[in-house]
Amino acid sequence: MPRIAYVNGRYVKHRDAAVHVEDRGYQFADGVYEVCEVARGFIVDMTRHLDRLDRSLRELRIGWPMSRAALQIAMTEVIRRNLVRDGLVYLQVTRGVAPRDHVFPAAHVKPSIVITAKRADPRALAAKAEKGISIITVRENRWERVDIKTVGLLPNVLARQQAKEAGAHDAWFIDADGSVKEGAASNVWIVTKDNVLVTRQADTGILRGITRTTVIDVARKLGLSVEERDFSLAEAKDAKEVFMTSATTIAMPVVSIDGHSVANGHPGATTDAIRAVFFDVAEKTRTH
Repeated sequence: MPRIAYVNGRYVKHRDAAVHVEDRGYQFADGVYEVCEVARGFIVDMTRHLDRLDRSLRELRIGWPMSRAALQIAMTEVIRRNLVRDGLVYLQVTRGVAPRDHVFPAAHVKPSIVITAKRADPRALAAKAEKGISIITVRENRWERVDIKTVGLLPNVLARQQAKEAGAHDAWFIDADGSVKEGAASNVWIVTKDNVLVTRQADTGILRGITRTTVIDVARKLGLSVEERDFSLAEAKDAKEVFMTSATTIAMPVVSIDGHSVANGHPGATTDAIRAVFFDVAEKTRTH
């Protein structure tokens, strides 16, 4: 069965899905996106993802391409047509198609929207989490508004490629003062020796991850303390546990940082506990 995409009001074969050459997402990275996990036939945390989409659109002064209710229907239909029970759904909204010019186009130009979905094997993710991952660190070189989930991800792409070439799974951005910001596509957490979960405060310095927010809910359910504050790379290397959160990985244990083993080099009990109850705590929207 061929994959199906939604492009500006039409469901089309994925291989035929296309936008105009003068779409501002292609020309200027003038657009935003969201990625939602699909697990066990449910979209996870849809409300929070669409709330963040709304914020990103407002920050860039891009209008909604359709009503929120219609967007939810289109998302679930793309998931259904692609037979996705476990995987992800991706949506991207740009300012639209207009003659190339840096300033915003005329008001009548409509935003463009693309939605795709693909399947994933949850067993593969579980196997990775069982072993944990290695990361490298890179100097922060992104623009200051990383709190907006834009499609302008070239520094993230280069960081992930650098990690791959180093034999690592991911990369963290590090401030000039040595504090940890976030991963190339994730938020970063440490567990102190006193069993306190620490993650950087979600101001304009990082993206307010949806999974990050739900993990705070999970921590409360588990009776764990959470601190939102800066922490140094040295503190991360000395932590009891380290993990990263994102819609595609939930809570992924980190066992090595720049070749330095975290604790005993194995995933920790706190991260495992968060992974075990995350789905039960998260909001779930049925796809069929």
